[in-house]
Amino acid sequence: MSGDAGAHVCVPGALAALAESEDLELVLVGAPAVIEPQLERLAPATRSRIQVRAATQVVAMDEAPREAIRRKKDSSLRVAIDLVAAGEAAACVSAGNTGALMATAHFVLGMIHGVERPAIVARVPAEGGHTFMLDLGANAAATASQLCQFAVMGAVVAADLAARPRPRVGLLNIGSEDIKGHALVQEAHERLQRGRLNYAGFVEGGDIFTGKVDVVVTDGFTGNVALKTMEGLARMIGGAVRSEFTASPWRRLSALAAAGALGGLRRQLDPRRYNGASMVGLRGIVIKSHGGADATAFAHAVRVAAVEARNGVPTQISQELEAQAA
Repeated sequence: MSGDAGAHVCVPGALAALAESEDLELVLVGAPAVIEPQLERLAPATRSRIQVRAATQVVAMDEAPREAIRRKKDSSLRVAIDLVAAGEAAACVSAGNTGALMATAHFVLGMIHGVERPAIVARVPAEGGHTFMLDLGANAAATASQLCQFAVMGAVVAADLAARPRPRVGLLNIGSEDIKGHALVQEAHERLQRGRLNYAGFVEGGDIFTGKVDVVVTDGFTGNVALKTMEGLARMIGGAVRSEFTASPWRRLSALAAAGALGGLRRQLDPRRYNGASMVGLRGIVIKSHGGADATAFAHAVRVAAVEARNGVPTQISQELEAQAA
């Protein structure tokens, strides 16, 4: 019910994901008066795979997380997470308030044993495909131990979502040499070198996009700044390309000649393909969709949730952490 457009985007997006997967079922949580009219024209077989669960409250996008936990116990966000906690749903997908979603999920679901802090992991475009990056904002700071936990969780997600059995993990630093960086990243670097992961060492900001590694690990402050920088740069480049190709009739003609290549580039960099950030470390699957996502992007977030549910990501994380500690 939240996000920039609420159920008018989330319901069509969820239905698009449902149409692609015969084993998927939906529980749409929110105001039935808003949700039900969007389901009236569905075929009976499709409608039978959808439940509507009523919720009387909505967490606003600017609402303080603590207030959401205390005062919005019947919000669509809280009810959806409660369904995961009760085992009535395999995963929760929300386009709502990120802070409230994380805080409520932490409060209701709790943490996997051995994980000190949850983290947000998402895909970003890279040469030959994409790179998984975490933490993207759940924790402004992180200890060396927590960075190592992030590395394990990122590796599990990359293995499941990208079918990479031994994903290469890199630790973000100001240089790739072993002597670079402050004491905290140096300690995490040494621990990861001794661990079981396919650890590739330090990587720099530019390596996020080269395909050198499959997972980039950093603290939430740095990761969030990097993510917002990527988004801003993408908008700037897109605007510059449009401006150049429309500057004159000759350039507009050039744009027509290059339409195929430009279309391929647009599809490759389409942010909707990367929507759906995993809140890992929780004892349940919670996927955050961008608040401004359209139906196509929201459908992708539902697909991410379904893949994680089928693969049992929380259980895999728990098992990998136990193996690391052995």
